[in-house]
Amino acid sequence: MFQKLPSFQRLVRKLQKVPFLASKNLYKVAIYFLTQDAEETHKFCDTLMQAKKNIKTCLRCYNFTESLDGICSICGSDKRDKSIICVVETWHDLFAIEKIGDYQGIYHVLGGTLCPLEGIGPDDLNIESLFKRIDKTTQEIIFATNPTPEGEATSSYIACKLSDLNFKLSISKLASGVPTGSSLEYMDRITIHKALSGRRPF
Repeated sequence: MFQKLPSFQRLVRKLQKVPFLASKNLYKVAIYFLTQDAEETHKFCDTLMQAKKNIKTCLRCYNFTESLDGICSICGSDKRDKSIICVVETWHDLFAIEKIGDYQGIYHVLGGTLCPLEGIGPDDLNIESLFKRIDKTTQEIIFATNPTPEGEATSSYIACKLSDLNFKLSISKLASGVPTGSSLEYMDRITIHKALSGRRPF
């Protein structure tokens, strides 16, 4: 049936490019949009485009922000401890840590991990900007990269570069209770809380 509907097939192919959308739900989502009121569909598209237009990355940490000055609410907060920087791979990981509500430092979003096989090197990530943020007021760098080969390689690379700094800096990583090969965004709050609280020297 659906094979005879070229427009429907094009819609499904576009939905296939959306990460985290299970393949078994592609047709359900496509049918949802087709059966939705036209005005609601327009509102959805307008909202998506407005979000795309208004939401930018923070000039300091690369978190999302809509602030006119380009600084996110975390970096701009007087209540956050600016001397502690938690380094994460993606925005998903930042959100996962923020959900536990205990961490009061600031962040730096790398935008991924080093992966030579896919052609992703240091210049493709927000690594150099991290070095520029670190000064004598910085007391600790927490590596909250995921416990995968790529995550470990990325944190090791940055830690090696940080060792060249000529001032004292504490470098730590999440506790080993985080399962190897897992992703922070899929962990429960208690696991993340224990991993963050029990962080150890890198």
